[in-house]
Amino acid sequence: MERKRRAETRRSTAETEIEIKLNLDGSGDSRLDMEVPFWQHMLEQWSRHSLFDLQVKASGDVQVDHHHLVEDLGLTLGEVFNQSLGEKKGINRYGHALVPMDDALVLAAVDLSGRPYLEYDFPLFERKIGATDAEVAEEFWRGFVNEGRLNLHIKLIHGHNIHHMIEAMFKATARALREAVYPGGDSRDVPSTKGKL
Repeated sequence: MERKRRAETRRSTAETEIEIKLNLDGSGDSRLDMEVPFWQHMLEQWSRHSLFDLQVKASGDVQVDHHHLVEDLGLTLGEVFNQSLGEKKGINRYGHALVPMDDALVLAAVDLSGRPYLEYDFPLFERKIGATDAEVAEEFWRGFVNEGRLNLHIKLIHGHNIHHMIEAMFKATARALREAVYPGGDSRDVPSTKGKL
């Protein structure tokens, strides 16, 4: 692929301020400046395992809770991901990964179809990681697929340590996305009989 697959965007609301730069043809480098350390750690893992270069500067009303910031991070990351893909010529389109992390095992599968859909089989039962409600992970991915315009299936096979479960989720999703954006076939073609994704 000759085109540089990178983009940047900014989201500014009364609740959050987010700037993201993304390069799909990177090496997994990340520069992150966020107010929620756990989610910064998750995006660092996502960048490393996808091999996407990622820069994020994000702040928000975390004194209320982490929901707004994490949800808006998903929306903004999805938007910049979709912009980076351009016309999607020559990509694999599909990707999947099964990732273990100690007690946790997570499956992620993706289709860069242009149609937003999230299947999230990941029961967290109102658990917390520090001050963060673990259930906000679903809102992150819902925002990501809606703005990224892709199908994403995430399934927890098993696990009991909440940190391991969510980290395996981010790693699995990163590896599935990496496979999907990787060049596969004729770089002049969009991998769809419709001619467009």
